[in-house]
This record gives sequence, structure tokens and C-alpha cells, in this order.
Amino acid sequence: MSSAPIIGVLALQGGVREHLGSLTAAGAQAKAVHSLNDLADIQGLVIPGGESTVMSKLAIQDGLLEPLRQARAAGMAMFGSCAGMIMLADQVSDARADQEFIGGIDMSVRRNAFGRQVDSFEMDLEVQGIGGVSFPAVFIRAPWVEEVGPEVQILSTISKGPRAGTIVAVQQGPLLATSFHPELTGDIRIHATFVEIVRQYA
Repeated sequence: MSSAPIIGVLALQGGVREHLGSLTAAGAQAKAVHSLNDLADIQGLVIPGGESTVMSKLAIQDGLLEPLRQARAAGMAMFGSCAGMIMLADQVSDARADQEFIGGIDMSVRRNAFGRQVDSFEMDLEVQGIGGVSFPAVFIRAPWVEEVGPEVQILSTISKGPRAGTIVAVQQGPLLATSFHPELTGDIRIHATFVEIVRQYA
């Protein structure tokens, strides 16, 4: 494949522009995905943060949810940050009864686990596979991972404080997910990792 894979950002809500910028800086051809037609020529997909219940509703309303599930099942690489992590989870604690997900990662995630907007925080994390210094993670109404299956690789956990041991980044095959928002940091290492995942699996 080309050295600059085409990676879409699901443009239903959330930090679409920031993800597009980070992907471009990491060497991808980045494009916003607004409709079913936009899915046709992408080789990977980022699902940004936002509000997972609204994202689910809009994906169903726009006829995107089932095609996204099919693309994921066919092996498309996907990266979900914050609400995007929730959308890629096989199980979600305290989800609304009518909420639906793309799924694919064998994990159980709890929505808004770190608290409300006022409880947002930043923390340096060690993230497996990105190299270099710790990553400046930004948590905003973030989920956390409560349990993972045997095929899920844990990439990062909180190492100190009352939340020590909490899982906040995972990978299962071509699927990557973080509780935090790497697109808000100016550090493109996680996006660069995803670009390499896309190259590997496309």
C-alpha cells in the first residue's frame, strides 16, 4: 500500500478536526467520514471522543452503524478515543438500553468512570509501544476498562494514586482504544502507532 494510508475520522461529533490534524502530522491522508460513501476508500478509521449515547444515535440515524460493524468485522483498523473506546467495546457498563456499539474489542468499559466534566485531569502515562518519554494524557469525562479478554493487549494503566492499576489503553489486533484524548496534546505518537497498525492490516 502507499506510504500514506487513507484514514477517516468519523465526523458525527467530537474532536474531528484535532484527529485529522494529528493523523496528517503522523503521515496519513486524513479525511472526515460523514456518510456511507466516505467509507468506501478509507483503510482505517478513528472514532473520536464526544458523547457515546449521541454518537450511537447518530450512527444509527445516518445508516452508518451496521456498515461500520461490517467494516470492523472485515478487518478494518479502528482507533477509538474516549467515547470511541466505548463504541469499540463488546460490553459497556451503565449503557442506555437503546444504545448500540460497533464492538470488536473483548473488554468491558464503564462510561464516565472518572467523573463529570469538572473532574477532567491530565496525567503522564507510560504507553507500551510508543517509545520515548511518558505520554501527556488528557482525560475528559473518560471511561475506563473494567475487564479484558485473553486476546486484548493492555498498553497502559494508571500507575499511581487512588486509580492505580486502572486500564486506560488497549489493543486487540487492528483495534486500538484509549480512555484519554491524544488528539488534544500535540503529541502524535499514538496516532503514528495507529498509522502503522493501518499499514500492517490494510
